[in-house]
Amino acid sequence: MAQILVVGPHPDDQELGMGATVARLAQQGHDVLLLDITNGEPTPRGTPAKRAAEAETARLALCADPSEYPAAKPVRRMLLGLTNRVVEHTVVNRHKVASVIRAHGAEIVFTPFYEDAHPDHLAVTRIVEDARFDAKLTNIEMPEPPAFSDAIGGPPKLGPPIYPRWLLYYYATHLRLVPSPTFIFDAALGCEAKRASLNAYESQFKANEKNHGLLDWVDAAGRFYGSRIGSAFGEPIHSREPIRIGDLGELLG
Repeated sequence: MAQILVVGPHPDDQELGMGATVARLAQQGHDVLLLDITNGEPTPRGTPAKRAAEAETARLALCADPSEYPAAKPVRRMLLGLTNRVVEHTVVNRHKVASVIRAHGAEIVFTPFYEDAHPDHLAVTRIVEDARFDAKLTNIEMPEPPAFSDAIGGPPKLGPPIYPRWLLYYYATHLRLVPSPTFIFDAALGCEAKRASLNAYESQFKANEKNHGLLDWVDAAGRFYGSRIGSAFGEPIHSREPIRIGDLGELLG
């Protein structure tokens, strides 16, 4: 099973872009960590305390029922604590993310797609891209990683240098673009968990009238991408690097 890190500029970005995929990966027994770069506040209807509670409820929604998925691992979450709306691509911030990569032993890292209208999203993706490289450096001092939001299992420990094998991009963009993904993840078994996780963000989607209808659009997009791969629900993922296929039979599964 893989160590997987999913980075979001704000709480709810990971759920919007690939929440069903996160849920499915957890069901399969992968060790998934959600890293929120900022707390997402201020927003019109939110507060830091409310947003933290919503993020924890969303995390729990993405965790699989062990009675249904015996191999499942719980989804974890941590907050890096950069300031919303003013995230900057700096060496200091790169090393903060690199410390999380090393603490988690991340083999696969997901980050927002690199074309976006939101400055925080653009900065976070640049930070993560460079942090992937920084995480493998030796003889360099790294900061201690932040605590897990669920406070289970004690504080994370800074691990040895590592270079994540894959850096993949999910779509949670503020541009009106039509994704052209490298692949579509079959997330049909995670779609209900995604819906529940998004409903947890009441301050962002129910209380904020500007976002009414957004969850319906997200759900419709998942059903559309699922239809492209013969599934009930799919989520588009992009890679800048070629993905190996060793047997064409894999395409027929």
